Amino acid sequence: MTTRKSKPLLQSLLLFMLLLHACSTQTTLNPTKEVEPLSENKFANVISVQSSGGPNAYQFVVEVASPDTGCDQFTDWWEIFNEEGELLYRRILLHSHVDEQPFVRSGGPVDIAADTLVFVRAHMNKKGYGGILMKGSVRDGFTPAEAVAGLGSGLERLPPQPQGCAF
Repeated sequence: MTTRKSKPLLQSLLLFMLLLHACSTQTTLNPTKEVEPLSENKFANVISVQSSGGPNAYQFVVEVASPDTGCDQFTDWWEIFNEEGELLYRRILLHSHVDEQPFVRSGGPVDIAADTLVFVRAHMNKKGYGGILMKGSVRDGFTPAEAVAGLGSGLERLPPQPQGCAF
């Protein structure tokens, strides 16, 4: 028999046990769905872009997933360019990211207005461009986009260029 004073205690204990059980339950992903291993991916993919700062001086934080294997194959930069194909910013990466995937690097300042439409893409030292790029603006955010033939062509040869690979 429970007393009136012990009833809230029992309810609290029961609620605690239910929450504890819910927190310890594991979610199992569908084991039949095949996921392409990063090592089979051929290009660097920009998977997220964040920005902060003010007009004409924005900082960008870019997350890249790439099949880096060392200095023989690595993402050597990410860049921002506009719809006209003008290079606005390039962040040179000084080393491979074999054990840090995906990796995040920041860069800036980038001299654009909040509503300027830009593209953010990554480059592999030997394979070039070809992965997922992001399209958007500081004001509206960024979403994955398909590469359009000729978009940003010729930028690969422009400075700045990487000067090797540290590791």
